[in-house]
Amino acid sequence: MHQHLIEMMSYALVLSGNRIITSGSFGTNSAVIKGALRADQDLLTVILPQSLSRQPRESREQLENVMHLVENSQNDDLPLGEASSLCNHEIISRCQQLVCFAFHDSHTLLQTCHEAEEQRKLVTLFYFD
Repeated sequence: MHQHLIEMMSYALVLSGNRIITSGSFGTNSAVIKGALRADQDLLTVILPQSLSRQPRESREQLENVMHLVENSQNDDLPLGEASSLCNHEIISRCQQLVCFAFHDSHTLLQTCHEAEEQRKLVTLFYFD
């Protein structure tokens, strides 16, 4: 149910002229991508923590439809958690507002929200639990 709501929120945000920047993993990010692609693919940027070839097959199929795709192949040798953290730094640097969906024990995402707040970005945090 939450993925459907995230997809609808992404769709509505893009329809109202907002640019969406997200990562490319399965689940929540996939729902964001799906909603943004339905509204206007030109307003979607997906920043991958590693190269496209390192993404799961299901994600790669969806990502092939993304016009603005940023691969970070220089992070292919890093553990995914570390590469994701670097990816989140890049997302923060490009955005004005951060909307995050997390669990209370999602340390990487919560740290990202904290860093965005320190940079005086507007942060909206939704908890799944």
